Amino acid sequence: MAKLITYMVTFVKVRAKLPGTGGYLPARESAIDVYVNHAIPHRFPIGIDPGDIDFMGHVNNASYLKWVQEAVLDHWRALAPSDAIAKHLWVALKHEITYRKPAFLEDDVIATVLVEKVQGARAFYETVIRRGEEVLAEVKSSWCCVDATTMRPARIARDVIQRFFPADESE
Repeated sequence: MAKLITYMVTFVKVRAKLPGTGGYLPARESAIDVYVNHAIPHRFPIGIDPGDIDFMGHVNNASYLKWVQEAVLDHWRALAPSDAIAKHLWVALKHEITYRKPAFLEDDVIATVLVEKVQGARAFYETVIRRGEEVLAEVKSSWCCVDATTMRPARIARDVIQRFFPADESE
């Protein structure tokens, strides 16, 4: 039985359609394929450099991409075991940024990173960049995990994924 907790899915029943038959393969539980939210938030302090400031006197939009990449990779290094860090690299596939307010050189800025979902070799992140309580930008991004040796997409082991999602206390 699929376990649903309001907005969190820990295990998902997967049903594959048999081509040309109209029937389905038996459902199976998959804890590796999909994990959804209830992730451990990671806070990453951002240093604004003079090179981040554009001709308008605030942080250039391109700097936000750099910050998101630094924050997501720091999140991986903070929670993954050292052997997984050595074996896997992350490649950004897509970023969608909503800019809310400008950031300036002297601002104290924090990026809060959350893994929304891990599916196969892909991870989906939400990063919120704040100055105090003010939201400066919201970023949705997807990343592909690659094997550091072969440079091919690689699934993350279940025990590594679980480090990013705390166990449900009601289990």
